[in-house]
Amino acid sequence: EVQLQACGGGLVQTGGSLRLSCVLFGSSFDDYGIGWFRQAPGKEREGVSCISPGDGIIHYVDSVKGRFTITSDNAKRTVFLQMNNLKPEDSGLYYCAAMWIGTRGPRGVRLLERLQDFRTWGQGTEVTVSS
Repeated sequence: EVQLQACGGGLVQTGGSLRLSCVLFGSSFDDYGIGWFRQAPGKEREGVSCISPGDGIIHYVDSVKGRFTITSDNAKRTVFLQMNNLKPEDSGLYYCAAMWIGTRGPRGVRLLERLQDFRTWGQGTEVTVSS
């Protein structure tokens, strides 16, 4: 059984930084695509960024490009989301999620846009950016 454990949220001021971590347990790390999603109160869950650790293909939504960086440490089965220059609109509950993609599954934007096909979700970690 694949499980994800996310952590790293917190309260920061506008312009501050946080680093989220997501550890995958229970299966081959390289066979999965990992996405970060967020949900603000009263809003739908949205994709933020994704990575396929097996080949390093990444994608960001436009609102976080240049501020967020997604990386993976394959030896530690961990995906990181470094968030810099945070804005109040970045606030929300952040989730990491995993989708089995193998060698031929979706990558990049095609991975992130398939929110409904991510079967394994970590617990949310709260990010609050004060103005």
